[in-house]
Amino acid sequence: MKKHGTLNAALSRVIAELGHTDYIVIADCGLPVPPGVERIDLALKPGMPGFLDTLAVVLEDMQVERALLANEISQHNPVLESTATAMLEGRPLAHVPHGEFKQITRGARAIIRTGEATPYANVILYSGTTF
Repeated sequence: MKKHGTLNAALSRVIAELGHTDYIVIADCGLPVPPGVERIDLALKPGMPGFLDTLAVVLEDMQVERALLANEISQHNPVLESTATAMLEGRPLAHVPHGEFKQITRGARAIIRTGEATPYANVILYSGTTF
């Protein structure tokens, strides 16, 4: 049995397989998953697990170089945006329109679907290197 990090086998595998600049998406329960992109479905019920809980676990395991959010989060979910930004601890963070965000998800290694049921609770995390 794993001693540290995420216990979800699919999530653990995807993080271990990431190379520099590969990216994953942590998503609310409504973000569409494009055909051909792996879906890691953690959702149990609305709100469980939450976006921020999932982000915290992923940040413990993954070397994140930078992140991307949808512009709309600033207006529709500012508290979640503020908390997520603090959790990213000064890593470069950009914003794009939600439509563009959804287009970018087509190249993701995986989309991790949470039970989060608040608007625009999605982030793209780009893999960094540990050396």
